[in-house]
Amino acid sequence: MVNKKDEKGISVEKSKDISEWYTQVLQKAELADYAPIKGFMIIRPRAYYIWEKIQKEFDKVLERLKVKNTYFPLLIPENFFKKEAEHAEGFAPELAYIEGKEEGERLALRPTSETIMYDSYSKWIRSWRDLPLKLNQWANVIRWEVKQTKPFLRTREFLWQEGHCVFETEKEAREDMEKMALEYQKLVEGLLAVPLIVGKKSEAERFPGARETMTIEAFMPDGKALQCGTSHNLGQGFAKSFDVKFLDKNEKESYGWQTSWGFSTRLIGAMIMQHGDDKGLVLPPAVAREKVVIVPILFEDSREKVLNKAKEIEKSLKKWNAKVDDREEYKPGFKFSEHEMNGVPIRIEIGPKDLEKKTVVLVRRDTGDKELVKMSGIEKRVEKVLEEIQESLLEKAKKFLEGSISEAKDMDELKKELNKKKIVKVYMKDDKEVEGNVKDQTEGATSRIIEETKKEGECIVSGEKVNTVAYIAKAY
Repeated sequence: MVNKKDEKGISVEKSKDISEWYTQVLQKAELADYAPIKGFMIIRPRAYYIWEKIQKEFDKVLERLKVKNTYFPLLIPENFFKKEAEHAEGFAPELAYIEGKEEGERLALRPTSETIMYDSYSKWIRSWRDLPLKLNQWANVIRWEVKQTKPFLRTREFLWQEGHCVFETEKEAREDMEKMALEYQKLVEGLLAVPLIVGKKSEAERFPGARETMTIEAFMPDGKALQCGTSHNLGQGFAKSFDVKFLDKNEKESYGWQTSWGFSTRLIGAMIMQHGDDKGLVLPPAVAREKVVIVPILFEDSREKVLNKAKEIEKSLKKWNAKVDDREEYKPGFKFSEHEMNGVPIRIEIGPKDLEKKTVVLVRRDTGDKELVKMSGIEKRVEKVLEEIQESLLEKAKKFLEGSISEAKDMDELKKELNKKKIVKVYMKDDKEVEGNVKDQTEGATSRIIEETKKEGECIVSGEKVNTVAYIAKAY
């Protein structure tokens, strides 16, 4: 990565080289760094604060839905993965093992926790009275990626939450899958201002071992989709493999109906890439630690008066964690650039002339707009502008997403639209072989969601009449 001290600003334009731009923002805004082990990252405090905010907000959702937090071991016996064939096959390439010499069996580092959790569920659940069982864990997972890694977007270790529920009926499980996908959408759009496409995964793309998978997908400025979270209806497959059963109200033995759902620190990568600009990071106020920075413009003859007023304003804006940048070794211009790089939503400038007029200059990070604000009305104005920034970031990103969706009727058209960095809607049969054909012909594009339509159309590959439309895009 580029050293922050080498250059003050970003040396590339986001629109010209988003990959290098992203790498520089991560380093210079002190969000992440590379670890000494390939494919791993260090999450620095500014980014970890964002993750803590996400956790805090989602814990409120869990509390409302009566889901309890828990923790299961990082190490999973190899034989657990062999119990559910499709699941085992899906995760086999990504499993990392440690040699458990004393145990005589290899132990896998957790890629996801279905297997180890359901082993316990089979012991805990006896009767319909034990249901629903709804647990969540905040944890790290290890997936031995062979693709090129990029902090937050694709790493061998990441932080996430995973919810695992057992219900009496199929209906409850299906409703839970749908509800959690929508809760994810509310969380991500409300907190991170990243708009999402929500829908079902195709047969080829769904979670190994699931009957149905719902996904939340963001679309990045480089024309790639980013899966930000998934919610699965597992049916009874895992319940049968792990003996998760109960006596129903008629004293008959029945297998549980299960769901699992999760999102990860990938959300932070989506937010950085969605909102950032050529000056650096742009933070939605909802996840900014310091929402306001106050930069005093100091001259020797008015230094003390200006500083005192700046500190007075800092106190009045305490609820937004306002901070006075009174470092004397740096000029105001340097401070402006640094706080822009770090994504602080509002900058307030105050100098001797402002003292005379009893005003300050308020600058928005997202648009760069400046306005004069009376000192007497500063609290109300700051509150209003922070709300406007949060709304504006989401609206701007929504317009980009809506403008990025196009349609194609044949393969040539699909390729042309993908080259224009679009998400392309096509009629496509929900079939692994058909989707494999699309992937081969488009050099790796996949369906992000698939939805049923009333109107029939011709499958882009087979030509047969279908009523399923796929959203095709390149993806991270």
